[in-house]
Amino acid sequence: MQSKVGEIVKENYKTAQIFDRNKIDFCCGGGISLEKACQNANIDSNDLVQELSIAVNQNDSDSKYIDSLPLNQLCDYIEQRHHSYVSDQIPFLQQKLQKLCDVHGENHPELFRVKEMFDATAGNLSTHMKKEELVLFPYIRRMARFKNQENEKDLEQTFGGADTAIQTMLSEHQAEGERFEEIAKITSDYSCPSDACNTYRITYQTLSDFEQDLHRHIHLENNILFPKALVLEKELI
Repeated sequence: MQSKVGEIVKENYKTAQIFDRNKIDFCCGGGISLEKACQNANIDSNDLVQELSIAVNQNDSDSKYIDSLPLNQLCDYIEQRHHSYVSDQIPFLQQKLQKLCDVHGENHPELFRVKEMFDATAGNLSTHMKKEELVLFPYIRRMARFKNQENEKDLEQTFGGADTAIQTMLSEHQAEGERFEEIAKITSDYSCPSDACNTYRITYQTLSDFEQDLHRHIHLENNILFPKALVLEKELI
């Protein structure tokens, strides 16, 4: 019960679905104990532990693989798998949400709020990812090379200050997580109204997929990459 939520998901990502279903934040809020998470969500801890035990006993080779990656390769994985996904989906969703507002906005005015919030996410996430790709991830890669002494130029470098940058990233993750919680609430967990067209259904499904990808994206950084980077930095300074 004292295990942290993020650590449980780190060991086996199959548990993420269980936490999602019980409205427990495992990415931005993964730093609290399972006991505290159950108290916050007002759910029976014994039932949840039993359900989690079944999931944990299932093999999850993907989680083991990701946790075994050197930090430079984990940065590559996050950029190639999650950053590229976000960049690809943002223009598609913005276009579709605008179309929904034009066609269905009169009968479903909540669409304007959804579009407004997603536009904010689009801008903030794009800037956020650039800061990671241009500043934080290269720094983490340099530390990894230094540890392995792969580049003599890195041997002359000094390290320190990652905590400040990481705290900024964590705060921005929290803001986007909360924004998508609000989007999910406004859309009744992406439930389409009775008069929804195919574009409506595709857009809501894509929004739901986007949120699920964001959860995993943030989990990999908050619960795996960033803690390991801070440990490595401490070893090097």
